[in-house]
Amino acid sequence: MGRTSDADEKLMIAATDLMWDEGYGAVTIDEICERAGVKKGSFYYYFKSKADLAVAALEKLWRDEWKPKMDRVFSPSLDPIERITGYLEGIYQMQVDHFKQHGTVLGCPFWSVGSEVSTQEIDVNAKVREVISRKWRYYESAIRAAMAQGSFEKGDPDEKAQTMGFLLEGAISQARIMNNPEALRNLSSSVLEILRAKTTPPVGAPR
Repeated sequence: MGRTSDADEKLMIAATDLMWDEGYGAVTIDEICERAGVKKGSFYYYFKSKADLAVAALEKLWRDEWKPKMDRVFSPSLDPIERITGYLEGIYQMQVDHFKQHGTVLGCPFWSVGSEVSTQEIDVNAKVREVISRKWRYYESAIRAAMAQGSFEKGDPDEKAQTMGFLLEGAISQARIMNNPEALRNLSSSVLEILRAKTTPPVGAPR
């Protein structure tokens, strides 16, 4: 007989929303259960602890929302520069939309949780690092393709992907501190500059 309860799904969704809004440390299991509409006994049926739930919730967020988005935006069918700028412009728009709706800039859920738990929650931090590495592989692929077509100066694509990630997350964190999404308005141009994009399009590239 198949499972009829979706309590675990509700708990993961509630945990993601609350951790992003309030921070990992501020959220209690009781609060998660209340938001999810799930009894506390059901929580412990599915998860050993808040950390165990957080790991599952972050993986679900990646699997259900972020990976499909990354696959679409970083499709090999798109020009590599378009992949990068489309992704960055999407981040800016997402933060603008959330600010208009809720009045706050929440930044990146993975970096927000990861920077908060640091070494306090080893399993949660390990999941955050894993997801960030997955994101950086998309960056690296686009950067490598841009180098191959002559749009970026030559270099180490993996190193440049990390540089892009550091700049991106630093800018998002600054926007969150200032509670102003406009801090991200020029994100695309800043990233292209630090990646040393060439101002003259390569031969055969669209103008």
